[in-house]
Amino acid sequence: MKKTVAVLGTLCALSVSMSPAGAETLRLDAGSASSVTGILPQAIAQYTAKEDINLEVILGQTLTKSIMKLAANRLDASLVPPPAFSAMSKGVGPYAQQAEPAKKLAGEVRSLTGLPGSTYHAITWADSGIEDWDDVRGKRVFVGPPAGAANMQIIGMIEVASGLEPESDYEAVRAPWNIAIQGFQDGQYDVLVTSAPVGQQSINELSLQREIRILGIPKSVLGTEAWKDYSDTAYMTSSVIPANTYAGQVNSDEDILTGSNIMYLAVNRKMDDDIAYRFTKAYWQNIDAIKTSNALLGDTNTSDPFAGINAPLHPGAVKYYQEAGIEIPETLLVKQ
Repeated sequence: MKKTVAVLGTLCALSVSMSPAGAETLRLDAGSASSVTGILPQAIAQYTAKEDINLEVILGQTLTKSIMKLAANRLDASLVPPPAFSAMSKGVGPYAQQAEPAKKLAGEVRSLTGLPGSTYHAITWADSGIEDWDDVRGKRVFVGPPAGAANMQIIGMIEVASGLEPESDYEAVRAPWNIAIQGFQDGQYDVLVTSAPVGQQSINELSLQREIRILGIPKSVLGTEAWKDYSDTAYMTSSVIPANTYAGQVNSDEDILTGSNIMYLAVNRKMDDDIAYRFTKAYWQNIDAIKTSNALLGDTNTSDPFAGINAPLHPGAVKYYQEAGIEIPETLLVKQ
């Protein structure tokens, strides 16, 4: 029987074959096409079809907005940045202007599984005169989309790595991900902090056009209370950009310590239990194949199904984990 995978972006749509009769069609909001938050959902879509779920992945979305659509039952599924859901639950940050509706809607969100995110690359031109974080003082730094959770994570990472604070020490430039690299090439900012899988081709191509330097987190910072507080509140993990990853990187003789974000897959609490069960099953029973389907996913950490999750699990997901013999944290077993 033929099956369908549809991947929708801002400018293009890809549809393969035909969906099986009776298959459920779910629309899922994802991140940029060049990040793990865009690449991974597309890979997952190849395997949900085996569970009669036709997954339409909508790329390039602002996920802080997607959560609200999901909670209002105007979207079937979404990748969720944990800090964004935390802010939504409290009616703060990007939800401050609609605090009460946001807090109420947060109760409609249910999680299926934790997902690995992308790695932050703090990039500057090799000939810019910026060799470490002290040289960033007074400069312009791209910190992600204005309404996204990423800019909070990036600003926090810079502060814990260097002590620098936005506006007082540097100018924080906020803009959509899809214009980030072009803006850097056009000289709109001096440092580009972008979210990408390690080894991303677009970064390698950038380094071949003009040599780059990647700024990292000092080793002395990791393990400190400051790093622990930051990683806990921003839902970040430490990661490494290995030496010799990018051809035109002038400091490629060293491993670069940096941070990676964490995501999770969420649905509305009203989703049918069996659909949520099959959706979760499709991911975990095919996780090895999913990771080998794209070289950029090979090193992603999928050891903890519940990493970063701060919304209750959907009953369908709970059923899958119980059948698989996976112990579920009590904090995620909230009464539905």
